Amino acid sequence: ARGVGGLRCLAEPATDAQFQEMVLQSDVPTLVVFWATWCGPCRMLKPILDEMESDYSGKIKVVQINTDENQQAATEYGIRSIPTTMLFKEGERVDIAIGAVPKSTLEGMVQKHL
Repeated sequence: ARGVGGLRCLAEPATDAQFQEMVLQSDVPTLVVFWATWCGPCRMLKPILDEMESDYSGKIKVVQINTDENQQAATEYGIRSIPTTMLFKEGERVDIAIGAVPKSTLEGMVQKHL
């Protein structure tokens, strides 16, 4: 687990420079969470992301992008509010959820693309 913003999280942090490799070139579907340390709803989402990482171990990857530190990817994908969770498969964005959504919403996104 990695400490981010004072919270432990299993999701891998990624930078703009790593986005291509970690997300677009991933061999498994990748949940990308655009977030910031000051965002309360983002903090509410972290335990759900940890559960998703564990529940779908080896089947998906969970990556987090801090929008304050990595604005290029956020701008490229039109992030207007956080948290925004996007699912990428084979280099393409295939689904999106905006806000602190329930685990069932993220599971539905993932299961459609496994």
